[in-house]
Amino acid sequence: MSLEKVSSNKAFDGELVKYKFKSSALGGLDANFNLFLPAKAAEGNKVPLLTYLAGLTCTEDNGAQKGHFLGPAAKEGIAILFPDTSPRGAGIEGETDSWDFGVGAGFYLNATHPKWAKHYNMLTHITTELPQVLEAAGLPIDFKRQSIFGHSMGGHGALTLYLNSVLQGTKQYRSVSAFAPISNPVNCPWGQKAFSGYLQGGIDEARDKYDATELIKKLGKEPVHVLVDYGTADNFYKNGQLLPENFLKAARDTGYDEVQVRVRAQEGYDHSYYFISTFGEDHIHFHANFLKA
Repeated sequence: MSLEKVSSNKAFDGELVKYKFKSSALGGLDANFNLFLPAKAAEGNKVPLLTYLAGLTCTEDNGAQKGHFLGPAAKEGIAILFPDTSPRGAGIEGETDSWDFGVGAGFYLNATHPKWAKHYNMLTHITTELPQVLEAAGLPIDFKRQSIFGHSMGGHGALTLYLNSVLQGTKQYRSVSAFAPISNPVNCPWGQKAFSGYLQGGIDEARDKYDATELIKKLGKEPVHVLVDYGTADNFYKNGQLLPENFLKAARDTGYDEVQVRVRAQEGYDHSYYFISTFGEDHIHFHANFLKA
């Protein structure tokens, strides 16, 4: 699993590097990711890691190039990992037929349907494989201090990976935030399509593992740190793909207040990176509170 450096760019006195490696989690396919290391990162000074999960049709480049994350992360001394959104090059029949399933749409789960199970294991790729690869490469990252955030499908991924880590007691991530997340995917067309395809047990299998609204109901009084922003002019919100109110209601019914679970409706904003870049700095500062504690 040795890393190959593909490209490097100086940014905000730090470095954004694109790496490539052969991913065992993704069935031996080449996987790309971007890693931003702030200037403060050095052999004797390991920095915390924030992972950004992008949305449907995106790659490892969208968040790095358009999210307005690097400057604020440089100031806070935080590294950001930008993984891809799916395996690429598996050659599975049908994986490029639609934009919301298959390539560019891995949904941050481990597939159990035999057709997809060899390659579509983004959950393992994100939570286990990438940290192991970075650590083996000797990069100056403190893996005891991790948080996670994401957009749309990636917001779904961030919320579910975080909540599952709390439920399982691993507490891999200290905090989570999301921009326009798919918050209740078992009840929206995007999620239903993904789960019906990737999972042997379909939507019923997904309910226990891959739905933030269902997961937060199980937590009880376990402390959490959650921030969600969505735009009121987001057409996907209007069309019932995001369902943030369902997540908020489940959180409040479970006993979480505004401090622990904050869901903000941002007036007039849409689903684009113009929205994300507007609130990107705010999200970095939110995570810094916990990563630097």
